[in-house]
Amino acid sequence: MSTRRRLARRVIRVFLPFVLIVVVVAAIAMIWIAYGIMRPPRAPYLVTPQTFSQVTGPALKAVDVTWNNRDGTKARGWLIRGTEGASAVILLHRYGADRSWLLNLAVKLNETTNFTVLWPDLRGHGENPLVSTSLFGAVEGDDAIAAIDYLHTLTTPLGKPQIGGRIGLYGVELGAYAALDAARRTPEVRAMALDSTPGSPDDLIRAVTNRHAAMNNSLLQRLGSWGVRIYSLGKYHNIPSCDLARSLREVKIVLLTGDEGDPWRASTLALGKCFPGGAIEVKKDLTLTGFNLPASTGEQEEGYDRPVIDFFDKALR
Repeated sequence: MSTRRRLARRVIRVFLPFVLIVVVVAAIAMIWIAYGIMRPPRAPYLVTPQTFSQVTGPALKAVDVTWNNRDGTKARGWLIRGTEGASAVILLHRYGADRSWLLNLAVKLNETTNFTVLWPDLRGHGENPLVSTSLFGAVEGDDAIAAIDYLHTLTTPLGKPQIGGRIGLYGVELGAYAALDAARRTPEVRAMALDSTPGSPDDLIRAVTNRHAAMNNSLLQRLGSWGVRIYSLGKYHNIPSCDLARSLREVKIVLLTGDEGDPWRASTLALGKCFPGGAIEVKKDLTLTGFNLPASTGEQEEGYDRPVIDFFDKALR
């Protein structure tokens, strides 16, 4: 055996254990990150229709409803019926939140417009979720379409369709991406309010990984992205939000974002340049966005909710 071969074998014997250790540690880190971020933080609902009614009186007619997603899993949400044949709006919360974050907006939207309003828990979210994991937008767009399908099954006591032909979508962060993905495949979506929209699902994974690991580390972000891809068994995709927006036609859009400290400000403003046409409105430098809605005062919340409600009221008439 030549000297060169013997030297190579010695090098392999010395370094192979270290390489194996690095691979094992990386695999453990990838599993830990992917498992943690695909199961969003869960907490009791901030408020429910029942507790809301204890404060405001028995007038609130929100009900708990369930339906089937397109992949056969179950979805759930709260529903307030509007006037027969009127439009409908679906509200989609951000990653780490749940439907209770949007209850007040839903109630005010219904009271002002008489539209039917449905706001679900996105998969992996809420108390005891019916689907345990989030896929950061890979299938949440399909879930939003399933929610639209469910709205079309609603009938009045006389058997007439509950909703008309126009649908509005409101989404924050993960919900905004899901709304974009659903709208490009659903022509009846005629208006969207998109708040704090990430540039892509990978961007959302990076942000969530930073919070989960309590540090901004590119290696951990990459491991998290790989872990989600492996766990999803081919379901995960990373279509940029801009590509989704380019496929939309005749949809009225309002984009919402905060000031310079808003982590999604740049991606939201960039999204405004992607739509091929239609009425696009941008509200920037907001003191409050849907991302931090529960931390607001009543006056701040009203200042945010009212323009959103007015937008849907005008766009869906």
